[in-house]
Amino acid sequence: MTTRTRFVGFLSLALLMLATSVSFAARKELPAESPEGLKLVKGTKLAAVYMKEGADFSGYDKVAILDCYVAFKKNWKREQNREHFGSVSDRDVARIKSKLADEFKKVFSEELVKKGNEISSTAASDVLVLRPAIINLDINAPDTREPGISYTIAASAGQMTLFLELYDSVTSELLARVMDPEADRGFGTFTLQNEVTGRVAADHILRKWADILGDYLQHARTTGESTPPE
Repeated sequence: MTTRTRFVGFLSLALLMLATSVSFAARKELPAESPEGLKLVKGTKLAAVYMKEGADFSGYDKVAILDCYVAFKKNWKREQNREHFGSVSDRDVARIKSKLADEFKKVFSEELVKKGNEISSTAASDVLVLRPAIINLDINAPDTREPGISYTIAASAGQMTLFLELYDSVTSELLARVMDPEADRGFGTFTLQNEVTGRVAADHILRKWADILGDYLQHARTTGESTPPE
């Protein structure tokens, strides 16, 4: 089995967990241990965090961010085309995925640097590898690049789920896995949604995730404690 096949398999597992849990935050419904032996960590700011027992993150002050894998919600394109008269093409889907992947790397790089991390492209004992994916992506007002103004009236710009794995760059040992669904909460009322509001909403969610990770790594370096703070 190839590394990519295993990765996609774990993404499928994450989607299954999302589908079968009434509430992802109800952690008592999640397995106490992952197939690789990672332990479920309770009391974190994210929906599900699994860590290798005894993993020490205090020595990492550099991160290497791999390209972000992006997957839409099942049947998203079909539903969009039914509602918007076939306006979303395969080219639109590929462009949106590419733009979100680029935005992920940009936002995480900026925020992690603010928290005292360096961005690296080489393996070393102080380099932590981030292997990210955005799954279950659901955009209410996709940019189709059609003539005229494209917009949707909705209470939210959409939602997406983070699936993030953390590896030691030298040994390639899997140290932690994170899953967290987030939705744009908007203003609590139905408003105009378009490409701009969608990008702003996505950036807000990405920065939230990056801040949580940055705070955790900073906490681990400062205190020597690798247990995520509550």
